[in-house]
Amino acid sequence: QVQLVESGGGLVQPGGSLRLSCAAPGSIFRLYRMGWYRQAPGKQRELVASIISGGSTTYADSVKGRFTISRDNAKNTVNLQMNSLKPEDTAVYYCKAALGLSAYWGQGTLVTVSS
Repeated sequence: QVQLVESGGGLVQPGGSLRLSCAAPGSIFRLYRMGWYRQAPGKQRELVASIISGGSTTYADSVKGRFTISRDNAKNTVNLQMNSLKPEDTAVYYCKAALGLSAYWGQGTLVTVSS
């Protein structure tokens, strides 16, 4: 069973920063597109950012310029640095590994942006 282990969520004030991390098995991490999704209450899950093994990235328009996704190949970890956080960034954030029709999800980590 493939496990993606997320960490780093929590409560932060508007304008603050958080860093999320997702550890994956090496066999998955080397081949799969790694991404972060989020789901706010009452809303559909949406893509936040993704990165492939070559380093190419994709971002949702709502987070461009504020969030940065990166890979740590030595630790088989994908990170999401979130700066200038807004209340509307509040959601459960999920890590996803995808390759073709194969996909694995983490358990989710809650990010709350509130004063």
